[in-house]
Amino acid sequence: MELIQETPDLSAYLAADEVIDHHHPVVRKTAARLAEDADDSYSYARLAFEFVRDTIPHSQDSGDMRVTWRASDVLERGTGICYAKAHALAALLRAEDIPTALCYQKFDVVHGLVAVRFNGAWHRQDPRGNKPGVDARFSLDGERLAFEPDPASGELDYPVLYATAHPTVLHALRAASDRPQLWRTLPAALVSGPPRP
Repeated sequence: MELIQETPDLSAYLAADEVIDHHHPVVRKTAARLAEDADDSYSYARLAFEFVRDTIPHSQDSGDMRVTWRASDVLERGTGICYAKAHALAALLRAEDIPTALCYQKFDVVHGLVAVRFNGAWHRQDPRGNKPGVDARFSLDGERLAFEPDPASGELDYPVLYATAHPTVLHALRAASDRPQLWRTLPAALVSGPPRP
């Protein structure tokens, strides 16, 4: 599948915003700690991926009812669903000047992951968190994602690489008071235009 940048401006994939708030002290402190053990940007990216994948439980797996969406909150509270964990990883990577995009897959609901840019190409990574049947790994040599869509069932990979969180996803996260409510309102597809209230 060909991945398509939402914007040709690569600096957009390094920017901080309200969601990917890599200027926040919690993000900076975490990035600095991870960077101490890294030899180069590739090893840093792998360490950041493994940190988010393995030390921040997916809230459904852990039973955590809290909903997080801002990268600094995900790192501070140590919980989040796929979108939130993707936001945290994007912030940690952008904090070390590694271009990172948000991307999505469509299953029964939309699933969130990231893409990192190395050697002039984008490589998708899924920090969702492993469990029985899920074995995602950091890889620049072929994808090792948590899930693979089945086109015959209407599942798909969205090819667009977003510089910011998709409005449909962000609206669901921000509107939910807890994870059970979020589960009832998870988007089944990415919708263009402003989300409905």
